[in-house]
Amino acid sequence: MGVVPAQANPAQANPAQATPAQASPDTQPGRQARTLPLGPSDLTETRTTTTLQPGVTLTRIVRGATDSALRWTVEVSIPGGETSPDPDAPPTALKDRASADELAADLQRDGFQARVEQVTTSSTADYAGGTLGWRVRIGSFDAQSDATSEQTRLKAAGYAGSAVYTGWDGDRTARGPWRVDVLTIDPHRFHGGLKASYGPDLENRETTSELSNAADATAAVNAGFFVLDPLAGAPGDPAGVGVYDGRLLSEPVNGRPGLVTHADGSRTEITRFTWQGRVTGRGTSLSLNGINRVPGLIRNCGGDAHDIPTSLPLHDVTCTNADELVAFTSDFGQRTPQGEGLEAVLDAHDRVVELRTPRGGPLPAGGSSVQATGRRVAELTALARTGDHLNIKATLLDGRGHPVTPSPRTDIVNGGPELVRDGRLHVTPATDGMVHPDDPSFYYGWVHKRNPRTLAGVDAAGRTVLITADGRSTGALGLSITESADIAKALGLRDAINLDGGGSTTMVVDGKVLNQPSDAAGERPVGDALLILPQRS
Repeated sequence: MGVVPAQANPAQANPAQATPAQASPDTQPGRQARTLPLGPSDLTETRTTTTLQPGVTLTRIVRGATDSALRWTVEVSIPGGETSPDPDAPPTALKDRASADELAADLQRDGFQARVEQVTTSSTADYAGGTLGWRVRIGSFDAQSDATSEQTRLKAAGYAGSAVYTGWDGDRTARGPWRVDVLTIDPHRFHGGLKASYGPDLENRETTSELSNAADATAAVNAGFFVLDPLAGAPGDPAGVGVYDGRLLSEPVNGRPGLVTHADGSRTEITRFTWQGRVTGRGTSLSLNGINRVPGLIRNCGGDAHDIPTSLPLHDVTCTNADELVAFTSDFGQRTPQGEGLEAVLDAHDRVVELRTPRGGPLPAGGSSVQATGRRVAELTALARTGDHLNIKATLLDGRGHPVTPSPRTDIVNGGPELVRDGRLHVTPATDGMVHPDDPSFYYGWVHKRNPRTLAGVDAAGRTVLITADGRSTGALGLSITESADIAKALGLRDAINLDGGGSTTMVVDGKVLNQPSDAAGERPVGDALLILPQRS
């Protein structure tokens, strides 16, 4: 069967009226596309495809329908653990069996119908899977309001918990529904532009629709992970590699993957990156710790050997280091971060025009700076004198340690984990820091459970594919990370990566938000976005 004819306004297309179709972004003439491997094989799946501009199509896929077997319940916080990032689960959602049994016994004595459930997870390319831990739940309800009432009663009794929908658990027998939107860019017919945008500056957040509308984009999706909490750095700052118009403006989380795109939509790839940075002057060269981020705060870790608690990637964790040397460009914002230490301020000709302590303040037009903290203050003091020239150099390295020199038409946004490599499932949560030692609740909430997701990759024909999947509602269950990999492969992607998701997941088409962002406040401001631009005359 063919695709459904183009809709006049794809943002208002009604999936319920779509015709069942076998066409998808990986369809070739004479071939039938695979349905999404979500839920039982007998589910209904509809696809509605619209051409947005030459070489760019939008496909909405709706699979399954509301499942009466899915229920609301209350998940109880098990004392003694750390905070989970999952907004749909309380802190320490999982623990050992003995702790879960003890809590359930206490709850039953207080009049609650508590049960203990074992949580097992599937293996991935770098993680054995198996039993994550045990959770404690209370009740089974038709309506969210009933679960919320039970949660209120639980809180009054001195316990903590949250109302959750069992459709978000990741059970393969769930019948949906799922709502997935797919943008496909065919470089052979595409004459517009593909670029990443962080907005007016790196340190502040904007919504995907704001970034899209500012560039008059045809379509856009949110992109990489970023700092959200001011205690973790500058909100909006990319938490990993960021290359914009060929310029490295945010250093990689060492070894983690990035999505490499080019303005003409061709040669999209996924590469793991490291980097080297140095500042040189007066016959001396010093190593840099970072670019355009608050010194001492390393979001997602993966930095220096002296970082605490680790130099390895550790997702949604802010590592610290009191002794750092961080370079800044005028892209960061109106002012560099303030704090104790020393800052060498350079003009547009790389000449030191000011040494300021404490550090922080505006930069000259086209200028830059280097900030030092802790023991590195003495190093910068010996290196920099007013009137001297300093050379700041940051080099991006690929997975083999070879220098990467992006062209001005190349952008790179951070992501992880990998999902598909060379056409095969290749899911890498352990390598990319999503496995937290001694905290199974993190993996449970972030990887195992279903959430809104944004995915990206390239298919065998060289087409760039951008995907969003709604979640955290009864109308769209979302995807686990392994399900994300499954659908990326089913859609024909040769290589695929997970981008930022959850409340960040947003797709904008013709200036309007197409999907349903999951935050209660609506569309979330993000760090950067990928924009599909129209052809310019």
